[in-house]
Amino acid sequence: MIDIASRRAEILARIERAALRAGRDPASVALLAVTKTHPAELVLEAARAGLTHFGENRVAEGVAKIERVRAQFPGLTWKLIGPLQSNKAKAALQWFSMVETMDRERLAVRIAGLLPPDAAAFPVLLEVNVAGEASKSGVPPSEAAELGRAILASGRLDLRGLMAVPPFGDDPEAARPHFRALRDLRARLRDDLGSPLPELSMGMSHDFEVAVEEGSTEVRLGTALFGQRTGPPA
Repeated sequence: MIDIASRRAEILARIERAALRAGRDPASVALLAVTKTHPAELVLEAARAGLTHFGENRVAEGVAKIERVRAQFPGLTWKLIGPLQSNKAKAALQWFSMVETMDRERLAVRIAGLLPPDAAAFPVLLEVNVAGEASKSGVPPSEAAELGRAILASGRLDLRGLMAVPPFGDDPEAARPHFRALRDLRARLRDDLGSPLPELSMGMSHDFEVAVEEGSTEVRLGTALFGQRTGPPA
């Protein structure tokens, strides 16, 4: 039996230590619980343990879990952290509070066009493929400013910042240059776009402390909280 409350407490303590090492306020770092491929019952356990922010990679899987748990925990925050197909955009807007994987202008136009005229601007993060990996989504760093301008030009999207998934490696320090590059890119985009871009979503179970040291405002953790998946998706 996984003691999620204990794991949460341990992770928050590690986030705090990493933030303090970097001279940052630990409260400026959010913990996003990644529940992809885990059952809805585990989400309920996680919510009882005090977790309130959840990330899902697939729209349909996320919707099924949200429907299952919202009667007991209506105040949970759900974010989409996986690639979004244009034909799933309407459902994503209905069920998620943010799309963290905005990686092309066509998707930005699609989402902006689906919003009701009186709706508030919808929060998004611009996903950057920091290492140019063919297997991963995200815009190349050299094209981030162009996409950022297109997002802002829609007038319907709230560009909150950047998101990235660096190459996986056994050594967490190997991710540091990529985290630093994303932070530096944000600094340049702030000037180029004239937008504050307060959020940096970076860091996963194996490297989140390094990410916090380099300025992450949100770490996305699944394995560190829940262990490896043992059951079917739900």
